[in-house]
Amino acid sequence: MSSFSFCADFRSETTQKPVRNKCDNEKKCPQDFFAFKITSGAANVVGPSICFEDQILMSAVKNNIGRGLNIALVDGVTGAFQKHQYFDMYSGDINVLLKFLKEIPEGSLALMASFDDPGTKLNPEARTLLTKLGSFYAKDIGFRDSWVFLGAKDIRDKSPFEEYLKNKQEQNKYEGWPEALKIEGCVPRKGI
Repeated sequence: MSSFSFCADFRSETTQKPVRNKCDNEKKCPQDFFAFKITSGAANVVGPSICFEDQILMSAVKNNIGRGLNIALVDGVTGAFQKHQYFDMYSGDINVLLKFLKEIPEGSLALMASFDDPGTKLNPEARTLLTKLGSFYAKDIGFRDSWVFLGAKDIRDKSPFEEYLKNKQEQNKYEGWPEALKIEGCVPRKGI
């Protein structure tokens, strides 16, 4: 008669899986807040990503990003996706961006991420429209800068959701570009 020995995997039923938050954010958002994560592009190689309430709105995988400014709009009350578009700020038509920004519906949240070059074509009118959405850095965005931003059409003050990194050759992470930026957090319903 042979004897068998075996090992059993006895895991405690109390062992919990790590909690996964919406958009893989570090913290869970409270009720009546929306979770978001915005990541800029890295140089001209890795594209940006925009996540809202655990839905990827724009990314390289979805094949709906491009160089310049990548913008997704959502309803600030319901969180419903409205539309997205990217704007080539190196060789594109600034008037397309101006029309888009002017037509953002009241109460909308605007999530933006740079990729490659967000600033070459930005003119004073476009910078003013971005500032009215709550951007502090719109006046500064230039050639190959990194920028991520969440603003609102009817915001009263500056948005707390913005990061900006100037293209400075001596400080750049990549040869001609600064590093990618990321912001994540919780934005209250009905704007910010």
